[in-house]
This record gives sequence, structure tokens and C-alpha cells, in this order.
Amino acid sequence: MKKAERQQKIREIITNESIERQEDLVERLRKMGLTVTQATISRDIKDMQLIKVPADDGGYRYGIPSYHRQGHENQLAVTLHDSLEQLKRNNCFLALTVHPGNGPVVATLIRKMDFPTVFTTIGDDGNVLVVCVSADAAVKLEEKLNAMLD
Repeated sequence: MKKAERQQKIREIITNESIERQEDLVERLRKMGLTVTQATISRDIKDMQLIKVPADDGGYRYGIPSYHRQGHENQLAVTLHDSLEQLKRNNCFLALTVHPGNGPVVATLIRKMDFPTVFTTIGDDGNVLVVCVSADAAVKLEEKLNAMLD
């Protein structure tokens, strides 16, 4: 099965079912007759920019962000508004704490913004580390991100 077809199946599944973990998605696809690995699904989730949204049971489930057709800056603003829990700065570093499942999306969007003062970003499930080229650059980026929240 081609990547686009697999990702369409993923969209259908997460739209109709509450999928909390990558392993659950792998199992659901296998029940549909598709042979996939957790690594493939992990790449698909990143590529599709899926996020974790609150589920009816109080946990979180995968969802499709509402901003797919917006520009990167709007996507970043919406994602930060919806998921940012804390933003801290220390020297040339910014640390963002976000709702579970949103770290990779925020890190990717910051990278896609091509801020000239950002050296790199690292995102895990609920955290993003932004390494700026200088402490002054970190201050300016913090101000820019905070302005997106208004």
C-alpha cells in the first residue's frame, strides 16, 4: 500500500475511533489487513502533523489539527494557543512544555518558520527545546512566541 493510501486510512480511523497510542493504531491497521510497523506509523504521525486532543474519557487521543491549510506561522500560533503549558528561557535556550502529543508538531513548525536565529529544535511528546544562536536571539524568539499567543 502506498503512503498516501495508508495515511488516508489513518485519517479515517482517528476520525471515527479514539486512538490513544501508536501501538493502538498499528493494531487497528493490522486488523484491516495492513502490515505496518510502529516506526512507520510514527513517521506518518509526524508527517501528517497529528496532535493529541482531549478524549471523552479524560485521556488523550490522536486528532487532525484544524489548521492544515494555513501557513506555518498561523499553524504555530494555533498550536501554541491550544497546547502551550509553559515557556521558559535560559541563556540561548527556550523550553516549551505542551500538551501530550504536541511536542513534535511544535518543534517541526518552529523549524519550518526558518527563524534565522534558531540553531535547532528538539521535540518529544510534551516538550520542545529550542536552541538559539545567542541569548539575545532567545529573548527575541520568546517575545515572538508570546506575541503569537495574544
